[in-house]
Amino acid sequence: MARAAAYRHDMTVTRLFPILRTTDLPRLVAFYEAAFSASIDYHYEQDGTDVYVALAVGGGSIGIGLEPGVSPGDPVAIWLYVDDVDSAHARAVDAGATSVADPEDMPWGERVAQVRDPDGTLLYLGA
Repeated sequence: MARAAAYRHDMTVTRLFPILRTTDLPRLVAFYEAAFSASIDYHYEQDGTDVYVALAVGGGSIGIGLEPGVSPGDPVAIWLYVDDVDSAHARAVDAGATSVADPEDMPWGERVAQVRDPDGTLLYLGA
């Protein structure tokens, strides 16, 4: 096993993003488009079917990959900063999300709500 001192120290992470895994790619893409005005930046297809989509959401991005047999649930949570938590919460629920926690002012000064997307991924909505 290499020791930490042997690793290069000039590597810099310039960008990162979550990749959600789903059994229903069109449904999950439509949810993020409807709930958060996401737009498709890139898509990759195999045999005429999209198997990966990169979505632009605000100043960030989310990848969504088609993975038959994957179990929905809690492998990842995503924090989305929005300008109006109450509106974003309502819009997400209208688009098919399940409300977990209604918008609430937090002791640290942010307003936060929680929803689960159609695959059960937990989304924090904060301002």
